[in-house]
Amino acid sequence: MSATTTTTNGAGAARATDPAGVVEAFLAAMEAGDVDAAVALLDDDIAYTNVSLPTIHGRRGVERLARLVFDRLGMHFRVVVHGIAVEGDVVLTERTDALGLGRFEQRFWVCGRFEVRDGRITVWRDYFDWADITVSLLRGALGAVVPALNRRWPSGG
Repeated sequence: MSATTTTTNGAGAARATDPAGVVEAFLAAMEAGDVDAAVALLDDDIAYTNVSLPTIHGRRGVERLARLVFDRLGMHFRVVVHGIAVEGDVVLTERTDALGLGRFEQRFWVCGRFEVRDGRITVWRDYFDWADITVSLLRGALGAVVPALNRRWPSGG
């Protein structure tokens, strides 16, 4: 984990302000399904891209997507960060992410690029491999019936 500077938000809660700390807090909030805490770390004008898919612009757009995934669909999210690198306001992550619903869980690798300014994420761009996504989808579906067929979860998660 990174050295973290904290400040208080309007509600008096402490939050990380260094770029790596902001990204780690964001991913932890997503994993906890805490949309309010995750969205609080986003800039109003964020650009969120899963490379090769359309970009979502603005905090409200990202919040709508998160509320659809977590609140309406009832999905869960897990993450293991294998590596994190920071240069200035840019944070790179190498991760294993999982999206799940009930017994189904799709586990796949992701490389993420975040830009953080003034304690808020302004750019969130995830890179992944469509072949890996397809295999993880099939393994997740089969793993819902026979759990041993799903991709193993990396240690540390």
